[in-house]
Amino acid sequence: MITIHEKTLQDLEYAKVLQLVSNNCITTLGKTQTNQLLPYKTKEEVLHALNLTNEFVSSFYNDNRIPNHGFDNINKELMLLEIENSYLEISSFKKISSITLTVNELLKFFKKFNTYYPTLANTASKIEFTNVVITEIQTIIDKFDQVKDNASALLLSLRQSINGLKGKINSSFITALTNYNNLDYLDDIRESVIDNHRVLAVKAMYRRKVKGSIMGGSKTGSIVYIEPEATLQYTRELNNLEYEEQEEVVRILKALTNFIRPHIELLNNYQQFLTQLDCVFAKAKFAQSINGILPEITNKRHFYIRDAYHPLLYLSNRELKKTTHPQSIELKQNSRIIVISGPNAGGKSITLKTVGLLQLMLQSGMLIPVHERSTVCLFDRILSDIGDNQSIENHLSTYSYRLKQMNYFLKKCNANTLFLIDEFGTGSDPELGGALAETFLEVFYDREAFGIITTHYSNLKMLANELPQMLNANMMFNEKTLEPMYKLAIGQAGSSFTFEVAQKNGIPYNLINKAKKKIERSKVRFDATIAKLQKERSKLEKTERSLKVNEQKKIAEADKLEGINERIQKKLESYQQLYDSNQRLIYLGQKINTLAENYFQNKRKKELIAEFFKIVTVENAKRKNLNPKEKKKEAVITKQTQNEVNQKIAVIRKKKKAEKQKTIDTPKPKPTLKIGDRVRLENGKAIGSIDKLEKNKAVVNYGIFTTNVSIDSLELVEAKK
Repeated sequence: MITIHEKTLQDLEYAKVLQLVSNNCITTLGKTQTNQLLPYKTKEEVLHALNLTNEFVSSFYNDNRIPNHGFDNINKELMLLEIENSYLEISSFKKISSITLTVNELLKFFKKFNTYYPTLANTASKIEFTNVVITEIQTIIDKFDQVKDNASALLLSLRQSINGLKGKINSSFITALTNYNNLDYLDDIRESVIDNHRVLAVKAMYRRKVKGSIMGGSKTGSIVYIEPEATLQYTRELNNLEYEEQEEVVRILKALTNFIRPHIELLNNYQQFLTQLDCVFAKAKFAQSINGILPEITNKRHFYIRDAYHPLLYLSNRELKKTTHPQSIELKQNSRIIVISGPNAGGKSITLKTVGLLQLMLQSGMLIPVHERSTVCLFDRILSDIGDNQSIENHLSTYSYRLKQMNYFLKKCNANTLFLIDEFGTGSDPELGGALAETFLEVFYDREAFGIITTHYSNLKMLANELPQMLNANMMFNEKTLEPMYKLAIGQAGSSFTFEVAQKNGIPYNLINKAKKKIERSKVRFDATIAKLQKERSKLEKTERSLKVNEQKKIAEADKLEGINERIQKKLESYQQLYDSNQRLIYLGQKINTLAENYFQNKRKKELIAEFFKIVTVENAKRKNLNPKEKKKEAVITKQTQNEVNQKIAVIRKKKKAEKQKTIDTPKPKPTLKIGDRVRLENGKAIGSIDKLEKNKAVVNYGIFTTNVSIDSLELVEAKK
């Protein structure tokens, strides 16, 4: 059974997270239920809730979006249904019909897409699907929120009579209006409406001449409003019918209420289902806003969160456009307690709160902002002591209150506990408080609890260094700028940088030296040694990162060279096979040539055929020795190699062709033309001789005719000798 102390919820600001989650709810009941959410009591409930949230988040990123789950609160209707002889109003029936329709739509959806949302579908399968309620309500009430005329035979008859009377009233009023208007008894406005009755606007001087009931008058007294006598009788009859109609409507609504009454439990289940779905929806929307995921949950005692963000700090910094530094921390059997030290304002408390709050969120069915390779386990108890615990109401000092908390820890702490203590041991004399804190820590260690503490006490750092299942850690600090780096380094205690920070904040150097002299020299040396170790650690980390980068580069280069070597080897093998194949063909060619030469000399046909047949037989015998795979492989390799050779030959030919073309394209210097030279036009065939040269023109004689052409368009065929 999982139990989380209320003090832990306060320390870790759990209520603030619930408030942010509830802001995503779309119903008032969902919002109320979300704000009252507490961590679940059993592991089965936790896993079920996490799966629900994770499936709802997945619906935001696929095409099968979960339908709307909004509804109106029907608590008032459920209470009235439990009261005998009560009946619901039409608006209440509309709410019941709406909530039933919404649930039915969701039940159909989850049944259809149960492979996408198995946990949600399993939850929905426990809800009864029915159309009886909707059908009955829709039979009685129309879409305009009125009881239908055919809801009963009596109601239909009454409404028909009412409509007939309204027609008679209208007709009689128009007759009276026309008559009295012709007699000039009416004012210019002629008529008005009082208490939903049409009345005549009669001039005051003629009020006695108009028969009817006076309904009122104008402020000036010049007009008297009279309902004509002809319509009065119909109006009285209409009032009686409308009263009977209202009674019949009430009777019908009571009957409908009695029909719905046996379904109280079903309607209550519907509302609870939609409220739960609204809570899951709110968790999913919150998870989306903080990039929350469902990490691996293990049954082993192993807690590892990588790149974890404090959700409240992350959202706040995102709004302010500031950077939030993630933390990675691991608790397991051989390192189940971590002692974090380092300077103030370095992020120790935030690291502590991040671990605690994420664990609370997880055990409340919320996804958390961590890396997908994180692994978490569930704890039966989460105990915390964070912040200023001075109790004014109980007249307790900080130290007294902390001792009271430690007493509670000692009673509850066991192997399934996660404890989180900030500034462990403070509030009393440093040596005495430190000694007591060390004793408490040893008890927690002996009980095999998991935990994280922050401290400045050297004895606790030394204890963590001595015990095998306890680790030191420090919040890293830039020794040059004296600024926190907000990064947790596991395996080494951290210096408080007390004097360095004081110097940075403007405390005179002589006062700092004076303070150093007042404390034990060994303490200063111990703190200085820790600070020096931190600097060395920082350098080693930089060197390690550099070495890793170089190693990766070398591996990449080696892989590259190996690939090149492999390709060259394959090409060499291919060329060797091609060479062997060509040599064999050359050898065969030589044999055939010898046979041909012998035949040319002796003309012995039989001998030629016998020798040729012998060569073919030998070659076929060699082919038989190769299995089909080898033949195929040899053919493929030969083809590939031949293709490569052909490609290279094609490239060489292309280069030679380009060089040749370049030579052709290079214009030759034109010779100087003289009279008597034999010439022809460029791209022409006819040849003539130059008779005359003038400026850039030449007269060319073709024998039959002469023509005057540009010298540039002529090319020399034969120069005059």
